[in-house]
Amino acid sequence: MGSPLNKVYLPLGDDPVIVHSLRVFENSSMVNSYVIAAAESELSFCRTLLSSYSLPKLAGIVPGGSIRQESVAAGLKALPEDCDLVVVHDGARPLLTKEVLEGGLQRAQLSGAVVVAVPAKDTIKVVEGERIKATPDRSSLWLAQTPQIFRRKLLQEALDAARESGYQGTDDASLVERLGHRVDIYPGSPNNIKITTPEDINIARALMGMPVTESQEPLFRTGLGYDVHPFQQGRPLYLGGVRIAEETGLMGHSDGDVLLHALIDACLGAAALPDIGHYFPPTDPRWEGASSLALLYITQRLLASEGYRLVQIDLVVAAQKPRLAPYIEQIRSVIASVLGIPTTAVGLKATTTEGLGFVGRGEGIACWAVATVQKQKKPSP
Repeated sequence: MGSPLNKVYLPLGDDPVIVHSLRVFENSSMVNSYVIAAAESELSFCRTLLSSYSLPKLAGIVPGGSIRQESVAAGLKALPEDCDLVVVHDGARPLLTKEVLEGGLQRAQLSGAVVVAVPAKDTIKVVEGERIKATPDRSSLWLAQTPQIFRRKLLQEALDAARESGYQGTDDASLVERLGHRVDIYPGSPNNIKITTPEDINIARALMGMPVTESQEPLFRTGLGYDVHPFQQGRPLYLGGVRIAEETGLMGHSDGDVLLHALIDACLGAAALPDIGHYFPPTDPRWEGASSLALLYITQRLLASEGYRLVQIDLVVAAQKPRLAPYIEQIRSVIASVLGIPTTAVGLKATTTEGLGFVGRGEGIACWAVATVQKQKKPSP
């Protein structure tokens, strides 16, 4: 995707891709609960982000593995023991319909193993190097999607057999096929695309009836944010959502990312909303150790609910230590990805106070942020 942010967290309208993917399970009476297997490095971000949504069927968020089947195994282990049928779905497929999901579940109740798929429309070539070796009969070729649905015992047996033999499948059904078990096809939809490239976001927006480009008359507003945190031994240092290697962290109820806290206040101020402490109070245990990058994402949703779109930000970090020049571009890229704006719309400067004051004595870091938002027109009735 060319983004430092996992594709499942990219904005699709006012919500991340993964939330759209979860809603079909929340809305189906045939689904009792589900778990998410997330990359271990993204657990805090995922948990913090999804805690701001009403997802009553979400039973847990667990660390995944280095390959797909390890993540599936981790998710399977976390499901309730009385779960009989298991649905495996890619978080990057936000357009799965309730009809396809429930149709696949009904078929799996009979056969024990189902893959949602669509017939191949194009001619498929088998290629070695640059030479075509064969042209399979297209009438027998289907393009596998997710969900893929199995009896729990069968899927566990397939995962165990693959692990013991060192086999790595390209999808979950291939593991079951190795056991010689029947796997049925259930017709899916061409609209059930997987978000893989930047263009897929615009395709998904169009399929969901969202505007691909926005051309409303602008009304610009600007907010200012400031924050300062002292250093605290034994904590990692995060600035702008980026871990600063081998440095002492900052005191704070969350992860102490002073730069993002200043930016959040600037965003809230631009929309004349209360400050960061109102929405993420230090007295609330939900935000203890929270990812400030996820808090920024939640703040963007608050802006959207008030009819504002963030268009540009400018940031200043005052620190006697550490040296931030090597991290500037990475921080700009991470913030731009979360906010869904170009990197060119993110200004970032680092400075010292020439040894003066709290910052100059090396006791902490101070940050200033300016955010510009654009008021969006209400859609026509």
